[in-house]
Amino acid sequence: MKAVLRASAPVLVMALAACGTDPAPGPTEQIVVREPGAAADPVGAPDSGLIASGKAAFNSCLACHGIDEGGANKVGPNLHGIIGQAAGSVDGFAYSDALASSGITWTKEELDSYIANPAARVPGTTMMAGAITDAGRREAIIAYIEDVSAN
Repeated sequence: MKAVLRASAPVLVMALAACGTDPAPGPTEQIVVREPGAAADPVGAPDSGLIASGKAAFNSCLACHGIDEGGANKVGPNLHGIIGQAAGSVDGFAYSDALASSGITWTKEELDSYIANPAARVPGTTMMAGAITDAGRREAIIAYIEDVSAN
């Protein structure tokens, strides 16, 4: 009997060890809880937290730029719907020659580059503010501009 146990001991140890291991975890479900009546963020859309941060950050832009549809230009042009437009194309605003002839189409990437350092992106621009060095803040502002323009 002892010989049988000694011979089968390694097999028994391996079998017991295999019984104790947890299987690889499978897929899990994610449950998103929203306030009643709140819509879900569409797939690929910026999240509402980023947009809210952008709205707060855009307050520093409001001295020079409007964002409301059909709103008036201020010291700078109204930015409603600016993404996808050619630079220097907002009606009724007198752009610098540098920006008007830049050939830029305002994509999110171009807007990001411009507000990071306007004078470096378009030498001769008259935009005096800007130079938002924080990439997260620029991303939030752009998400807010995009969201306001879409709604």
